Amino acid sequence: MSAELADTWHRPPPEGYFADDLDRIPDLPPHTELIDGSLVVVSPQKRFHMMALRLLENALIRLAPGDRFVVSREMSVVLGERQRPEPDLLLVHADAEIGLDATWYPADAVVLAVEVVSPDSEERDRKRKPSLYAEAGIRYFWRVEDAEGRMVIYAYELDPATSKYVPVGIFHDRMNLAHPFEIDIDLTVIDQKGPLRG
Repeated sequence: MSAELADTWHRPPPEGYFADDLDRIPDLPPHTELIDGSLVVVSPQKRFHMMALRLLENALIRLAPGDRFVVSREMSVVLGERQRPEPDLLLVHADAEIGLDATWYPADAVVLAVEVVSPDSEERDRKRKPSLYAEAGIRYFWRVEDAEGRMVIYAYELDPATSKYVPVGIFHDRMNLAHPFEIDIDLTVIDQKGPLRG
């Protein structure tokens, strides 16, 4: 990539961007994603988004077998040469071999991708990104929606025969799942003050 392109990242080259470009373009806004070769700049998030993420992150850290899984956020996932989204939350295999200076995970390291839907990301979080995660073989996907300040989680599992997600549950007050490990999360604590533990 030329220095001229690096200074004008907001004007994509005719061939679009590639996954490796995200590490080379200086001064990109935080959490910039690459979807279908185009850069997607994320707008500031609402308090609900932060609280939902904190609740789920704390719960998954508490529940996930630490010898098998690691909970991560603010890391992108390379799904292909033109696809590098940044899920809001990730559950990855503990033995995934990436260094401390890594800025992304390979798709095969990811067990679960979680997206908290925001007004500017509705189309991406509900349609395009789940499709990309499924095509890349990420086994579980959760979509978190804001229902007037309360969390609703739509949980999906990959059907290996079709490489598409199938719903495994819609959760309003409490989330109970048996896979990828026993999960029991109180979703109502998002309404309470104090630490969000799930």
